[in-house]
Amino acid sequence: MRTLVLAAAAAAATLAFLQPVAPWAATGPSVALVRADGLTLPAPKAGRVRPLVVVLADNAGAETTDFAIPYGVLKESGVAEVRSVSTGPGAVRLRPSLKVLADQTLAQFDAAEPAGADIIIVPAQVKPKSPELTAWLRAQAAKGATVVSICEGARVLANAGLLKDRRATTHWSALKGLTKAYPDTTWVRDRRYVQDGAVISTTGVSASIPASLALVEAIGGRPAAQATADRIGVREWGPAHRTADFQVTGADYRHGIAALAAFWRHETVETPVTDGVDEVTLALRADTWSRSYRTRVVTTRPGLAAVRSRRGLTILPDAAPRPGRYVLPVQSGPAAAQIDGNLAAMGRRYGPQAARLARLGLEYDPPR
Repeated sequence: MRTLVLAAAAAAATLAFLQPVAPWAATGPSVALVRADGLTLPAPKAGRVRPLVVVLADNAGAETTDFAIPYGVLKESGVAEVRSVSTGPGAVRLRPSLKVLADQTLAQFDAAEPAGADIIIVPAQVKPKSPELTAWLRAQAAKGATVVSICEGARVLANAGLLKDRRATTHWSALKGLTKAYPDTTWVRDRRYVQDGAVISTTGVSASIPASLALVEAIGGRPAAQATADRIGVREWGPAHRTADFQVTGADYRHGIAALAAFWRHETVETPVTDGVDEVTLALRADTWSRSYRTRVVTTRPGLAAVRSRRGLTILPDAAPRPGRYVLPVQSGPAAAQIDGNLAAMGRRYGPQAARLARLGLEYDPPR
């Protein structure tokens, strides 16, 4: 089951109500949870007015939306200092699409911030058992960082021992395998995000949006989260979720296998990038289309000069535009509307079954 859901990414890459939470202040810890479904965080480390958030990627590859959404949403909110950090120098190939340069390497971050990060966002990684990731996360946790896994970033945390004797969640298709591999963790269904002490975890890819807003609320309070949600087009960000809504059927298997086998029908499609591009919109467009089982998404720009996104992420275009290639349509509306718009466009181009498989891969709950 999990193999089928993840195959599109591989192919595209070559294949009691509680009191309201107070804003995160520089002195004293946060008070109680905003609700039973909220998150709570300690105060930032000494000398910091705002918490320092790291969005982490191994140069070998990290999941596109898991990486770009927390980066973009938390930067948009203004409640935290946000840095992208990679294991080493050079480009990070996000999967299934996009290539970026991080702000710092692990070594550069450690030299600049010996006290460590306040919050670390861990996307799904191509190499979840990377010794560098494991050692660094253990060291940061020992310094008091709150560690947040997005989707199968839970594999990285589990391998580092950070989920031992804790409750956690992950992408629906990975729950069975991770339950077997890490039986000392209680794997939770039916919640988009789960907190157990200094560790927070989320369900699949699209849960990066509500989880990021929940972090904004825990740091800056409800007004900051609501203002950010309004700007990106999100109505709610609670943990309500139905894991049972995500199941691969026999028809899904047949369609996925047939689509992958019909390689002559696969196409490379373009999404142009320019300075100021919204990284949240871009990530959702590229990630959604890459899960059609039919497409490889490339970013394009004449001259291939690096692009600086709206909130400061350095994006390296994949190629120059090529005449005749299909250019992904630009969806109207705020960033979060991209999933629905792109799923609809995908359905028109490839059929409704392709859009369904993309929704399963994203573990996307349509707005109700």
